[in-house]
Amino acid sequence: MLDHEEQFLFKEEILHLSNAVAEPGMLDNVEDLLTDVITSPRFDSEVFTLERSLQVMLGARAGTTLVGLLTVSPDVFDQVAEVRIPSEVHERLVAWRARFGLAIDNALNFLNNPDGIQGHNFATQIAHVDERRVLQGRLTLVRYNNEPQFFLADANVFFGLIVDLLERLGPHADGDTIDEEMLTRLKDAVALVERRMAAHDRA
Repeated sequence: MLDHEEQFLFKEEILHLSNAVAEPGMLDNVEDLLTDVITSPRFDSEVFTLERSLQVMLGARAGTTLVGLLTVSPDVFDQVAEVRIPSEVHERLVAWRARFGLAIDNALNFLNNPDGIQGHNFATQIAHVDERRVLQGRLTLVRYNNEPQFFLADANVFFGLIVDLLERLGPHADGDTIDEEMLTRLKDAVALVERRMAAHDRA
């Protein structure tokens, strides 16, 4: 629970946030941004910049307040109802916390306190999107606490990830980070992609 001084400051911040989102269309704009972040295939990185994005949209003070409000403990959030703000603003804040709060809080905790990865698995599948066959990948990362985390994306997203990883890891590669067998697999994989692309171009 907040003490008397904290409650006063908390109410001041909520009132400031309420004024910031009172501009026509601003509530919808904020909700669109939160929805884009929560549904993005790059969710973790989007969450990492969420506060900055909200600061640009609402102002530094209000943007920080909103991120904090979505992730504070329930007893603190319940005190929002005691602040005299427009009912529409209060309803949106309650809805945003219910819809986005837990996912954002978990992502921020993971980014601030990463617990590492001890293993992974990767599989492919064919999805039917708008009457098209789309190659997708499913990546499973297993954290040190044995909790799996799944990522599903189109193949081009994973190819982009592979390139980013190699470009950043390559300059630091040595015998301790990659062995001969792994290097051979890497060369074979690149050669396979080249053969497939060449066959596609000839077709």
